[in-house]
Amino acid sequence: MTEDSSDTATPFTQLGGEPGVRALVDHFYDLMDIEPGFARLREVHGSTLDDARDKLFWFLCGWLGGPSHYIERFGHPRLRARHLPFSIGQVERDQWLACMFQAMEDQAVPAELKARLERSLFETADWMRNRAD
Repeated sequence: MTEDSSDTATPFTQLGGEPGVRALVDHFYDLMDIEPGFARLREVHGSTLDDARDKLFWFLCGWLGGPSHYIERFGHPRLRARHLPFSIGQVERDQWLACMFQAMEDQAVPAELKARLERSLFETADWMRNRAD
């Protein structure tokens, strides 16, 4: 097998490197901006999504096994601490996950990788909740 086979490739590589991760992130935020089902999630993000787009792209590159753009810019992600200013409950968690899962589906992320990422993203998103519902 080659080094780039699905057995050894990182999720970052399987998604197509930086262009693939950027496309996924951009589609995620485009969905959030236009789909009524993600309205509460969109509300939490303020008037513009530009900063969030870049930060999620930088974070996901490293989290998926690619370059550590986020860490190089901001240090350790400290995800929970950085999200404490935002009220995150079950609705926000579920809308974030649904939006990302839809983005992965629309971007034709391979089924096995999509299932793996869905499990990991659920654990992370659930851990980010800071409001009892």
